[in-house]
Amino acid sequence: MSYRSLPKAELHLHLEGAAPPAFIKGLAREKHIDIDRIFDGNGGYVRGDFDWFLKAYDAACTVLQRPEDFRRLMLAVLEQSAEQGVVYTEFFLSPDFCGGGDLAAWRDYLDAMVDAADEAERRMGITSRGIVTCLRHLGPEAAKPIARCAAETKGRFVTGFGMAGAEMMHRPGDFAWAFDAAREAGLGLTAHAGEWGGPDMVRETVDLLGCERIGHGINAVTDHALCDHLIERGVTLEVCPVSNLVLGAVPDWKSHPIEDLRDRGLRVTVSTDDPPWFGTTMTHEYEMLERHFGWEEERLRVVNRVAAEAAFCDETTRAEILKKLEAA
Repeated sequence: MSYRSLPKAELHLHLEGAAPPAFIKGLAREKHIDIDRIFDGNGGYVRGDFDWFLKAYDAACTVLQRPEDFRRLMLAVLEQSAEQGVVYTEFFLSPDFCGGGDLAAWRDYLDAMVDAADEAERRMGITSRGIVTCLRHLGPEAAKPIARCAAETKGRFVTGFGMAGAEMMHRPGDFAWAFDAAREAGLGLTAHAGEWGGPDMVRETVDLLGCERIGHGINAVTDHALCDHLIERGVTLEVCPVSNLVLGAVPDWKSHPIEDLRDRGLRVTVSTDDPPWFGTTMTHEYEMLERHFGWEEERLRVVNRVAAEAAFCDETTRAEILKKLEAA
């Protein structure tokens, strides 16, 4: 069957990384910026290893220079998500790309993105929230102004704080100040861990930063005691299967631990991460899970309910999401 029409909730989606290639290429043309090296002959993004991905991602972001660019980007990405049956999505948003961490500039960019999110909800019926995200490879000091941006703009749209970037740079505890500030502001906490690092990275991220969700987290599967710890803490994993395959975090579908994680009782969700970079959509993720692990519709509905339960949103919004998920 096709899962395109199945209502879906997505928790792990980088706004800039979800930009359609044609959108970025068009902005580059408007601004006379040469980033042709990141596009392939078919108009998509060139694929490579994780280091290439980070460099190409940064190059794509050079064309996103004004609040209006991000307003247009938000609308384009939400339209894509809505076409895939997504009724609720959470974006990782990077103030580093929106004014360099300056709070006043960040407010201007955020206003533009919220305006687009509200328009998309009115026109397309898709609800979205923002997770302000620091970049790990920029270091702990650079994370502090990002946490301030998150804390100062917490509200109806900004509901979480997270950390992305190169996982093997620094240790989770180095970012304790930023996560403490976000927690004190009442934000939900998540961080990428256990995609490249081992189970120790996941444990430290949960125990030292207090994260209630983990981005990826797939390498937790190798430590049964850690799996029990995550279950006891109620931690939810934001798993992005196709991303893991394309970037080489796992060698093939047979090696992907998503089924083992779910069987052990962990709270597992499914997301696309940076979909156009990896040639995926939410529908494609579901079709691959059915093909390789026999996940049928009811199991996918359970995954979506877990996502709704773990969403960084108020209870009224959560009830509305669950209603939409159960309507079809």
